[in-house]
Amino acid sequence: MARKGKRLNQERQHRLEPQRIEHAIKVLEGRGYTVIPNYTERSVRFEHLGATVIFWPYSGWFTGRTVNDGRGLQNLLHELRVKQAVNE
Repeated sequence: MARKGKRLNQERQHRLEPQRIEHAIKVLEGRGYTVIPNYTERSVRFEHLGATVIFWPYSGWFTGRTVNDGRGLQNLLHELRVKQAVNE
């Protein structure tokens, strides 16, 4: 069966993305990170161990030089704790 259109449900993404971004910012700031203002409004950027980490709350993906790439806010928080402990 052929798929029509884009792979993501864009209406759902537009509805949920702002809530997920707000939640991610609240959680990260609660852990002491300063979120860098972002022009795309689709990702959350912050500094960790001197490098920028980018988190896309809708898809859950994160990447950065000081973390292993992965998916999910809880996995990101775990990765930040692990890398912080190694560098202390």
